[in-house]
Amino acid sequence: MTDDITPLDEPQPLIKHLIELRDRLLRTMLAIVCVFVPLFYFSQELYTLVAQPLMQSLPAGTSMIATDVTSPFLVPFKLTLYVSILLAMPLILHQAWGFISPGLYKHEKMFALPLLASSIALFYAGVAFAYFVVFPVLFGFFTAIAPEGVAVMTDISRYLDFVITLFIAFGVAFELPIAILLMVWSGITTVESLREKRAYVVVGCFVVGMLLTPPDIISQTLLAVPMWLLFEAGVAVAALIKAKEKTP
Repeated sequence: MTDDITPLDEPQPLIKHLIELRDRLLRTMLAIVCVFVPLFYFSQELYTLVAQPLMQSLPAGTSMIATDVTSPFLVPFKLTLYVSILLAMPLILHQAWGFISPGLYKHEKMFALPLLASSIALFYAGVAFAYFVVFPVLFGFFTAIAPEGVAVMTDISRYLDFVITLFIAFGVAFELPIAILLMVWSGITTVESLREKRAYVVVGCFVVGMLLTPPDIISQTLLAVPMWLLFEAGVAVAALIKAKEKTP
């Protein structure tokens, strides 16, 4: 019984926590570097892959441009760094989990570990949804409505900033089921309360879509609708977990 209400590990002095934090931060940086170094060799190919949704939508005879002298080197460098962090995310979160897990109770660990794995998978799913679903629709629309006589030629640096913003927006938005589970589990809200506020949540999804995406109705809708569906999925899973807890 005591194991369920007391942490497994003995309290440690502050200096030990700081040393452990430093070591884990160093391991995190090392993991990113280990992914970045071999990946940088393919930095040009990586940028070509990320730019593919736009390049397929550009009119014939047009291309992307670099308005800064250093852009041809720095932009693929930045992209490779972002991709390295994304690929190293499981290792980064493993280090974070190793630091905070000694302070958790047994029942908290059983709940937190699946949530951690799910949050990684959902973030990757959000990034994939943005790349494979949102980008082709978005860029196809933008290039199609260009006025006659206007050549659509996007700067590679601005394009990278744009897609990274959307990747982060969709990755974070796809974490909504995890946020719902945590709120229900911690007692902040209930499944019944969330269901009653469904209409407000739908409006809130469109407001968040407006704030996190560029000022166009297409990208806002493509973010808001999946957020609403993820909200419904989070409520359904939370209700299922609560029902299992009540079952003797």
